[in-house]
Amino acid sequence: MQQHTANDASPRDLYTVKQFAQRRPAWTQAALRNLILHSADRISARGQSIPGNGMERYGAIVRVGRRVLIDESAFFRWVASQQKQRCQITG
Repeated sequence: MQQHTANDASPRDLYTVKQFAQRRPAWTQAALRNLILHSADRISARGQSIPGNGMERYGAIVRVGRRVLIDESAFFRWVASQQKQRCQITG
């Protein structure tokens, strides 16, 4: 997993949810927004910790002010990690 820092000035392919959904029709805006909503760990109403899906840890979500952008290469690294994780569980 590659972490980007503030000093990392390399250009990245960043897209809004709408732009990403247009580039990759397999991912609808609603599906992307749901993934973003569940990307970070959160606390339930009962005070229990609910683990996120890991997109933020992979750097797939970039927040600049109110704008939420998707890093395309990090997003697909995250997707690949989900497949590896699923294979380990079922295999």
